[in-house]
Amino acid sequence: MRIKFIGAARTVTGSKHLLETWDGKKILIDYGLYQGLGKETFKRNAADEVDAESISAVILTHAHMDHAGLLPRLVKKGFRGPIYCTHPTKALLEIMLIDSAFIQESDVRFAKKHNEKASHYEPLYTMDDADETLTRLVAIDEYEDFKVLPDVIASYIPNGHILGSAAVFLTVRDKHHDTKILFTGDIGRYNTSLICDPVPPPEADYVICESTYGNRLHNKLEDAEQRLFDVIMETVKGKKGKLIIPAFSLGRTQELVFTLNKLDLYGILPNIKIYVDSPLAVNATAITRQFKSELNPEVQRFVDSREDPFGFGKLKYIKKKEESQALNESNEPCVIISASGMADAGRVKHHIFHTLEDSRNTILFVGYAEPNSLAGRLQRGEEEVNIFGATKKVRAEIEILTSLSAHGDYQEMIQYLGSQNKAQVKRVFLVHGEEEAQIGFKQHLHDAGFGQVAIPFSGETFDLD
Repeated sequence: MRIKFIGAARTVTGSKHLLETWDGKKILIDYGLYQGLGKETFKRNAADEVDAESISAVILTHAHMDHAGLLPRLVKKGFRGPIYCTHPTKALLEIMLIDSAFIQESDVRFAKKHNEKASHYEPLYTMDDADETLTRLVAIDEYEDFKVLPDVIASYIPNGHILGSAAVFLTVRDKHHDTKILFTGDIGRYNTSLICDPVPPPEADYVICESTYGNRLHNKLEDAEQRLFDVIMETVKGKKGKLIIPAFSLGRTQELVFTLNKLDLYGILPNIKIYVDSPLAVNATAITRQFKSELNPEVQRFVDSREDPFGFGKLKYIKKKEESQALNESNEPCVIISASGMADAGRVKHHIFHTLEDSRNTILFVGYAEPNSLAGRLQRGEEEVNIFGATKKVRAEIEILTSLSAHGDYQEMIQYLGSQNKAQVKRVFLVHGEEEAQIGFKQHLHDAGFGQVAIPFSGETFDLD
């Protein structure tokens, strides 16, 4: 048996892990889009790094596009097996994959209309491919054992990252012994305001572990909520400017809205206008409402005071393009939460374009960004950036608040791995992280008592005993 690390190897996006069993059957764990890699992004996504027809099944950890967003291309190229996921993940993918396909087709039409050299461009996949993909989703209850192949049993263990996210625990059987493999997926944080804590996973022989913040510690979540409030007051009330918050439509947007709802309920939030400007975020929030019984106890207590955790008087959700454009034409101070988190696409890129050169405004980043993305360059402190072919001077204030991230820091990830028998774990493989973070996390794991820790390169294969 062997595992090949295809995507999210020494980088944070494009999660794809290929497991080949003793009898040559192949299973994919996640099949995500690369994001935020600049000009390389499309090329990497179009590379077709696996033989789609040879794959027996796909098991998803969660619905974020860097873990699931390339599935329609896999289907387009001939995959015809089941795609396993949790119930919330299935509901979310039913909107997210269609949205992604719509963007693919729209971008290609735009490129062909405005650039003769783009005449040969084709979308990574179409809405028809996305529709076909949705027919292959198989929803599984958490903790329920399910048979992926005759000799491969899987189960989902909630990992606290976003709604529906879970680690994948596999038992692979041959004639002589069982091999237990844990794919952590993205490990969430503890004591967050929205998602339940990660559940300790069963003991494994091999662990494939994320490492996004492998060399970082987050501030306390209470401090983050206070800083969010302070930035709102400084920008909207103090400078009379706009606060732009790039946030992924799924997970981070709902966390922000719930936090602002609490501040409003407590009577702290001033009389300001707050907009969530992302059609996908509107739909993702509606699904989160449907599954609110799966959110943590704080949310359950909150609904005793306010029925809707994601709605209050100062908040408006925007779907129509015309309303989004009107926000850019208005000088009224406000808060705009918009996708995407890396600011390389979506409506938030337009909002940044229109606000970046005004010192009254603030761009607040609340999560990880690829270094080459627009968000990464702004966080790095670049004084000028190119947006839509125009050079923009960075005069707006740039703030970073990573402690609102849905990824655990290195202490939280080690806490999560505390359920493992270190003497039993033959090797830990680090994925979904920049190399510098992975090197730091490798040392932290050694200090915690884990022996063999590997940092795979893209395309690297390892034999599993």
